[in-house]
Amino acid sequence: MPVPWSLRGLRDGVVTTRWPKRADDYESDFRAVVEPVPHSTPAVSEVSDVVAQCPTRALSSWPGSISVDQGRCVACGRCVQAAPDLLRWRRGADTAQLTRARLVVPSLPENEESLAEVRERLAQRVRGLRRSVHIRHVDAGSDGADEWEVQALLNPLYDVHRLGIFFTASPRHADILLVTGISTPGMSAPLARTREAMPDPVVVIAAGTDAVSGGLFAHGYSSRGGIDSLLDVDVWVPGSPPSPFSLLHAILLALGRMPSAPSGER
Repeated sequence: MPVPWSLRGLRDGVVTTRWPKRADDYESDFRAVVEPVPHSTPAVSEVSDVVAQCPTRALSSWPGSISVDQGRCVACGRCVQAAPDLLRWRRGADTAQLTRARLVVPSLPENEESLAEVRERLAQRVRGLRRSVHIRHVDAGSDGADEWEVQALLNPLYDVHRLGIFFTASPRHADILLVTGISTPGMSAPLARTREAMPDPVVVIAAGTDAVSGGLFAHGYSSRGGIDSLLDVDVWVPGSPPSPFSLLHAILLALGRMPSAPSGER
């Protein structure tokens, strides 16, 4: 005989995460993206062999070093398995970035003033959103994996409503445009119409490797290589798919609501 929902609630207690106000083991232990092992000095032949195995051209090399474009990485794990002394899994869901260039690690030297300007411009735009934010999600050609993670934000474990974040079916009521998928040609016009229907200020989030770069289909006829060819993107979220915590981190990062602990912008 099934247990009544009221008794089940008393038995299980509160299952909703307290993140980001409190640390969450799943958030901090999640294998999110691949990164180079610090201070590794690989041989040129070893680097070349690893780079050749990447199906999305996410790896680049030069003598004695290797870099990872996390915006192209689909987390297949081939490189980590082949060369654990060169590459490793980075744990933690704080993977979203405010510029596309910061998804390439090790990061190239970047003008801190220009990054601060990007952060300040975004902060000015979202200042009026306060504590009630509505999201319009658009699938621009996903395989469905990203959508499962987006939908998980509404379940009792994550419960984004507790943070004043809601999903809406109408772009006219939305503040954030969350886009998943490889940006197929057939979705170009619907995506443009959605953006035009949204009242300014609008925050655009590219959610997942497919939306960031096109992923496995980046160089095929069915993809435009990411949504940045159609929209001005404010926040980039790597992952194939990104976890619900990574998506939540991106939303809070865009709104300037990420605390300094337990995790924040890298």
